[in-house]
Amino acid sequence: MKPDSKIGKRQKLTSVLGLALDGSRLDGVVLKRANGALQTLQSFSAQLTLDPLTAAPELVAREIRNHLDAAGVREKNCVVGLPLRWVLTAQTELPPLPDTDAASLLQLEAEKNFHADVASLQISDSRCALAGDKKFVLLAGIPNTHIGSLEQILALAKLKPVSFALGISALEKNGGALTLVIGESTVGLQVAVGGGVAVLRALEGAVENIGGRATLHASIVSREARVTLGQLPGALRDAVKRIRIFGPSNLARQLADEMELRFEPMGLQTEVVAGYAPDEFGVTLPPEVSLPPEVSLSAAFSLAANILAERKPAFEFLPPKPNVLQQLVKKYSSGKFGTIGAAAAGVAVIVLAIFLFQQIQLWRFGAQWSHMAAKVTELQNIQDQIRFYRPWYDGSYRGLAILRQLTLAFPEDGSVTAKTIEVREGKTVSCSGNARDIAALLAMQAKLRTVPGVSELHLSQQRGKSPMQFTFDFQYGNGGAQ
Repeated sequence: MKPDSKIGKRQKLTSVLGLALDGSRLDGVVLKRANGALQTLQSFSAQLTLDPLTAAPELVAREIRNHLDAAGVREKNCVVGLPLRWVLTAQTELPPLPDTDAASLLQLEAEKNFHADVASLQISDSRCALAGDKKFVLLAGIPNTHIGSLEQILALAKLKPVSFALGISALEKNGGALTLVIGESTVGLQVAVGGGVAVLRALEGAVENIGGRATLHASIVSREARVTLGQLPGALRDAVKRIRIFGPSNLARQLADEMELRFEPMGLQTEVVAGYAPDEFGVTLPPEVSLPPEVSLSAAFSLAANILAERKPAFEFLPPKPNVLQQLVKKYSSGKFGTIGAAAAGVAVIVLAIFLFQQIQLWRFGAQWSHMAAKVTELQNIQDQIRFYRPWYDGSYRGLAILRQLTLAFPEDGSVTAKTIEVREGKTVSCSGNARDIAALLAMQAKLRTVPGVSELHLSQQRGKSPMQFTFDFQYGNGGAQ
């Protein structure tokens, strides 16, 4: 499933432009490798006024080019850190298999687990070691439409991409860590264990802009981190020993305090990452190199440094580009033209006549197509949108079904009441509320357990006795749209 890495096949780079796109913010760093050390040539951070996915590519390219020119950037080769919110993920386990069989199995798993057509995704994977030579595999996919739009924009901006990777994976490649990166409007979450990446998530709503200032909801991050760890296999969950936080110092310290409170009893050490280790990239960072604050610990710097250090990214989303020879071999591999060349002169004349007739037909069809191309393109765009958004709409009204079953389970006398109900991924339900006493709560839970489709019901939190506050979780059905 993972596309062939092109880092070891291209000419070795001595300088590269690292770009990291996070919401509307674009960070850039130009690095050069000389005498076994990295040097920072230029850096910038800019706010984009145009969305690369919706605005005209020519306008977005011009805006990016203007920022590059203002910073004095002339480097064309670039590595781009894609937004984590673009990524769709699925998880599976892989038994010990030969490489060809493993690739076929992962293809089937991708078709089963992704809500989008796998042909419309650029997919990469990362594998974590489990007991018995098994692998825990994280499949990550980005829509081809996103990749195509970005390639077009970069070409118009006179840039040549050498890699499409993820900034969070470039910042943190060590194992046994839960990594949190505070972004413009989201918090990126990654769990790296067992020699690979097991979890990638973009926590929406964790960062808000209130009155022109970024406000971090640390409780949301800690809750989602706890849920994420709880969903991992026990062997991988136990391998997570520390939490590493990247981001603005004030927000990172706020988040670290919350994470220490929630996870220190579980044996996890929390760390706010303040700088690169001397051997972070396997090359020397000379003492005279002084990184400005906006560059320090940036995804753009890490992406560029990893490329110059010849380290493969954990996930590669740049589509492979066949060379001219491969295109010719593919076009003529059927052997049809060799057979025609060996045929008699009379047969050759007939074949040429057939091709002439075919060319006339093509000219006629081309004229017809020129009259209908615009309409076909419009319909194709509509069809692509329908295919892309179809998985997000579900006619079964699953959320209403869950609320109905909860309503029927709660007693009518008001001895047990609900305050909040949260449904994640269409199947994981968390309910918080108040109860008169434990007996009323247990009676309600016993009634809920008899509902078809309800499983794994357990009380996750309890405060007080009479009255008492509670939180319980359960699984409903086999999942579905949210």
